[in-house]
Amino acid sequence: METIDILRELAIILFVAKCLGILARKFKAPQVVGQILAGLLVGPCVLGWISQNDFITQMAEVGVIVLMFSVGLESDLKELLKTGPVAFLIACFGVFIPLVAGALLYMGFYGMAPWGSENFYKAVFMGTIMTATSVSITVASLQELGKIKSKVGTTIVSAAIIDDIIGIIVLTFVISFKNPDSNPGMVVMKTIAFFVVAVVGGFVVYKIFLTLDKRYPHTRRIPIVSVAFCFALAYIAERYFGIADITGAYVAGVVLCNLSDNEYIERKVDVSSYMFFGPIFFASIGLKTSFDGVNGKMIAFCICFVIVALLAKVVGCGLTGRLCKYNVSDSLKIGVGMMTRGEVALIVAQKGLAAGLLTADYFTAVILLILVSSILTPIILKLLYSRDDKKEAARA
Repeated sequence: METIDILRELAIILFVAKCLGILARKFKAPQVVGQILAGLLVGPCVLGWISQNDFITQMAEVGVIVLMFSVGLESDLKELLKTGPVAFLIACFGVFIPLVAGALLYMGFYGMAPWGSENFYKAVFMGTIMTATSVSITVASLQELGKIKSKVGTTIVSAAIIDDIIGIIVLTFVISFKNPDSNPGMVVMKTIAFFVVAVVGGFVVYKIFLTLDKRYPHTRRIPIVSVAFCFALAYIAERYFGIADITGAYVAGVVLCNLSDNEYIERKVDVSSYMFFGPIFFASIGLKTSFDGVNGKMIAFCICFVIVALLAKVVGCGLTGRLCKYNVSDSLKIGVGMMTRGEVALIVAQKGLAAGLLTADYFTAVILLILVSSILTPIILKLLYSRDDKKEAARA
């Protein structure tokens, strides 16, 4: 693709995403909904002005990394440690329930499959796709609502990060059914090793940043070095430990969240995220959508796939939240907050395609799940928080 074409596509994406983002806010919906719809409008599904390409994909990946770094910066480390055990439990059930539900759904459409058969592996893999959680859209919504630092917001973010780690381990186990060279035990060891390195290395980096922060307070070199650290840890996480790069970016933000210049760094990072990388990432979800070659049975499967995937997360995570002493309203927020799917679900689906566990026509179901969950989650979260705010105002 020529540079001149890239400039045209960027101009279209940024302008349409901003216009529809403003329109979404007029209808009391978060801006991210408008940005996703912008990608759908200008993409192959409607107008066909822009198609998904390597440049857009790479910019979208940078966008989600920057977004997750920003979330880490906004984290309250004490609250994060406090909600850690609960978040782990929520994540475990948030993986188990969708995994079982997805496998049963596939078998319901294509017949019960005996253990070890080709259809059994495909059914389990369909459940594996459902286990993925994309925290980025929920995070953007919580940021817009001003609830990202709340106990519920912190729990959702923590659970989603843990969910992705467990999901990666599950993915490796499932692929190992088809690929004898895959070593699930090694994946678990690498995951543990990453967090050991992150804790030890993070402490050293934090001390270095403390020195820089005292010597050069409120200078642009601090945010620049911070972003460099974010990209470095994201690279190390995926390249050497097999952990999603967004997890590395989030951990980088958590390492720096207690700096005195934390809010200054956050403001500088948010400028590039809000103006450039964020709209590209959310629009890219709409750009991936295509409904070519869909027949009646596939449409029925896609609809059921979306409904089951959304309900499985709400039930699995919401009920676990209730068992962990959250009230009904907060438990529902946790369940809804965990039901978004995005880049992780696509990565899982692509891995399945490469391993022969998924055919290309099932991508329609995955894209539809991402699109529907990405649009519904912010809207439902806003309604839930607005309802609670009205109740509190009435009590006052």
